[in-house]
Amino acid sequence: MTQDRRIPVGVLGATGSVGQRFIQLLDQHPWFRVAAVTASERSEGKPYGEAARWVQDTALAPEIAALPVLATEPGPDVPLVFSALDSSVAGPVETAFAESGVMVVSNARNHRMDPDVPLLVPEVNPDHLGLLAHQSFPRGGGIITNPNCSTIGLVVPLRAMHDAFGVERVHVVTLQALSGAGIPGVPSMEILDNVVPFISGEEDKLETEPRKILGALDGARIRDAEVTLSAQCTRVPVLDGHLEMISVGLRKSATPEEVAEVLAAFRGVPQELGLPSAPRQVIHVLPGADHPQPRLHRDLEGGMAVSVGRIRPCSLLDIRMAVLSHNTIRGAAGGALLCAELAVAQGRIPGLARP
Repeated sequence: MTQDRRIPVGVLGATGSVGQRFIQLLDQHPWFRVAAVTASERSEGKPYGEAARWVQDTALAPEIAALPVLATEPGPDVPLVFSALDSSVAGPVETAFAESGVMVVSNARNHRMDPDVPLLVPEVNPDHLGLLAHQSFPRGGGIITNPNCSTIGLVVPLRAMHDAFGVERVHVVTLQALSGAGIPGVPSMEILDNVVPFISGEEDKLETEPRKILGALDGARIRDAEVTLSAQCTRVPVLDGHLEMISVGLRKSATPEEVAEVLAAFRGVPQELGLPSAPRQVIHVLPGADHPQPRLHRDLEGGMAVSVGRIRPCSLLDIRMAVLSHNTIRGAAGGALLCAELAVAQGRIPGLARP
C-alpha cells in the first residue's frame, strides 16, 4: 500500500450543515485528509456516520463514517482544523486550538473583525494572510477566517470593479437560501409561500465585512476601504444559492459593457497557483435576461464560481446587477478550504508544505 502523504486535518462541529460540507469537500481532496471530527457532547464517542444526519447529495465515505466523534477541545494530533462551530461557542474554542499550536480556518463570525485575523477571500485579498505573522500564539498556531456567506458573493465582483473603477457606495438586497440557516433550518410553516425580510445580524455583517476585505494591509493591521454599504437581507424558499441585487456607485464612470468585461477577466492568486478548489473562471458573466438563477447556476465550477447577470445602468447610483453564489460551498466550506490551500501553498502554516 502506498503511504498517504496528505495533510491530516480535523473538522470542528462536523455534524452540522457546514461541517458536513467540509466533510464532503475534503473527501478525496488531493492535499488534505479528514483525520478527526468533533461535535457536541451528545454525539461524542459515536461513529461519525451514526452521529451525523447526513444530508449531502453524495455518499458519506466509509472511512470517515467510522471515525469516532471527539470532544471539541484541543487534543487531536492534526496541524490544521476547519471550524464549522456555531458562533455561540466558536470564539474561545478556536482560540484554545490556536494556542495549542493548531492553525484554525474558521467559518464562524467570532474572530472575523479581530485586528490581527485575516478575513480572507483568496482571490480578493490574499496579502491579508500577512496578518498571521502578528498573531500572538506562541506555538505556531493561528486563526484565519472566511467571511459571511453573503459577503463572499458580494466582494468578489466588488474587488474587480474597485480595482478598475473605484467603488464608493453599494446598496445590496439579498435573497438568501434556506441552507444558510443550518440544520434543521427555518420551520416549513414560516417559509413556504413566504419571504422573511429579516436575518439576525446579517445586515451588519454585509455593511462592515467588505470594508475590511477590500482594505489595505498596513503592517500589523488593515486600513478599511472607504466604501459605504447599505444592506437589506431576506430569507427565501430556495435550498441553496444566495442571490444579491446590487447597485454600485463608482469613482470613475463605466458602461455596462466595460463592467462586464472587467468582471469576466477577473483572476486572482488561487488561479495563478492552480489551487485544487479554485474555479478556473472566478466570475461567470451570464448573458440571459433572467440570469443568474440559483437552481441553474449555483453549482458552476463545483459551486466555487460567482455568477453575475443583468448588468445595466442604475438611475440612483451608477451600475446595477444580480450576483449569485453558492452559500454553503463558496460562501462557507469551499471558501474556507480555498483559504487553507492558499495558506499552505504560500508557506504560511509552520511545518506544512504543499503535497
